[in-house]
Amino acid sequence: MTADKGVNPTLKRMAFISTGAPEAEAARIRLIHTYGNADPGSADVIVALGGDGLMLQTLHRFMGSGKPIYGMNRGSVGFLMNEYREEDLEKRIEEAQPSVIHPLVMEATDARGKVATACAINEVSVLRQSYQAAKIRISIDGKERMAELVADGILVATPAGSTAYNLSVDGPILPLDSPLMALTPISAFRPRRWRGALLPDSAHVTLDMLESNKRPVSAVADHFEFKDVVKVEVAMDHATGLVILHDPGHSLDERILREQFGD
Repeated sequence: MTADKGVNPTLKRMAFISTGAPEAEAARIRLIHTYGNADPGSADVIVALGGDGLMLQTLHRFMGSGKPIYGMNRGSVGFLMNEYREEDLEKRIEEAQPSVIHPLVMEATDARGKVATACAINEVSVLRQSYQAAKIRISIDGKERMAELVADGILVATPAGSTAYNLSVDGPILPLDSPLMALTPISAFRPRRWRGALLPDSAHVTLDMLESNKRPVSAVADHFEFKDVVKVEVAMDHATGLVILHDPGHSLDERILREQFGD
């Protein structure tokens, strides 16, 4: 994709991407007609048109580039997105408030000894693959903290991801700037009353699958899945900062705060 002619050089170079869904793609075409379209590699800001799924994909795609992402909702939920409006987009982006997110890095080892690495912006989940509950040993910074968790699974969530899958399994909501990660069980059977733990975001989490030959488990980092894992290690990557832009008064911090009061 090349930059369209006629773009005002005083404006920020914007690259528009969409989910490809009819509503999102029609919006992209209209916005390109109004503001021009830069190649994503040379753009100053990426404008994502869709829902939260597209935002996650876009953050993964441009991870390490330093490019800020400004999303406008042309999807369903849109928790991470701004309201869709076509007018004054340059001014909105100029006045937008940045939120910095650090991803998790997952290293998963499967039953054949193959190691896979992936990043997660929301959470890393370990999930049972069969009718039998998973059995998981939990270690933090090399020290065993729980000899055996019997559950449908367990997840490690970032503050940004604490309002996603983590919240749906009754995990805690974390303020965006909190130096924490949520470790949350999924339908725990034993210990029956264990609700999880809050960990410093410097912690190294190790999850060992017990009886994995008859209790197969998969590991998921956002939308990347690895099956038949026997060990999963998770840590936060503080060297990588992902920047999301939100309109004033609608920052990600504010949205997470509102979520805690059921708004």
